[in-house]
Amino acid sequence: MLNQIRESVEFIKHRIGDFNPEIGIILGTGLGALVNEIKIEYQLMYSNIPNFPISTLEFHSGKLIFGELSGKKVVAMQGRLHFYEGYDMKQITFPVRVLKMLGIEKLFVSNASGALNPEFRKGDLMVIEDHINLQPHNPLVGTNYEELGPRFPDMSAPYDAEMIKKALQIAKDKKITCHKGVYVSVTGPNLETKAEYKFLRIIGADAVGMSTVPEVIVANHMSLPVFAISVLTDEGFPETLKPVSVADIIKIASEAEPKMTIILKELLLQL
Repeated sequence: MLNQIRESVEFIKHRIGDFNPEIGIILGTGLGALVNEIKIEYQLMYSNIPNFPISTLEFHSGKLIFGELSGKKVVAMQGRLHFYEGYDMKQITFPVRVLKMLGIEKLFVSNASGALNPEFRKGDLMVIEDHINLQPHNPLVGTNYEELGPRFPDMSAPYDAEMIKKALQIAKDKKITCHKGVYVSVTGPNLETKAEYKFLRIIGADAVGMSTVPEVIVANHMSLPVFAISVLTDEGFPETLKPVSVADIIKIASEAEPKMTIILKELLLQL
């Protein structure tokens, strides 16, 4: 894996020259329009980067975008990878390792998720303060490379407390409804049953999705501070559960994205 990471990094550096990204951004389902706010300098298709997995979802672009946002040099993943696409956890998290080796100092992660907390509503935002991992595998299983991180990384604070505090204050100042909560990551790709939504709420989750946690585990393994935010696109309340389609989820995510963009742009300014 080390050789693959180095090969990818070398290829990318050859294409972007002396551009040195400070912040990495992973854009979730329906949340790719943030790229429109970036003053783009370089774009690389995943398919052209050695060893890079390719997103199989029709609504994920599969590009690395290099440019400037809020005065910071950023690299954005427009199109993330999921376990349900058939990739293993090391493939899903490979881009995070590459971004860290490119020099990013912080990682921003976004996702579309379902609300479990009855006080939340679709269209709201939720800053992730902790998570529950119900994915069937872990990206750290197997040989550990000390160059990347320790064998047993601590996960007592997987999300950066200072960035959480700043983001919530920004949301308050901008009058944006933004909660703080626990995200639970499941396999997918099916949505949950009534009983499963009830179970996930009982074990302490405020929102449920099919991503994010593997990337956050690897970021923590590499001592990379993380800020993560969810756009709540549907409501997993067993008593009032209604059928929902992917089209519905993408529509709500797209409508709520401008609020997320405001928070991310202002947070970047404050770093």
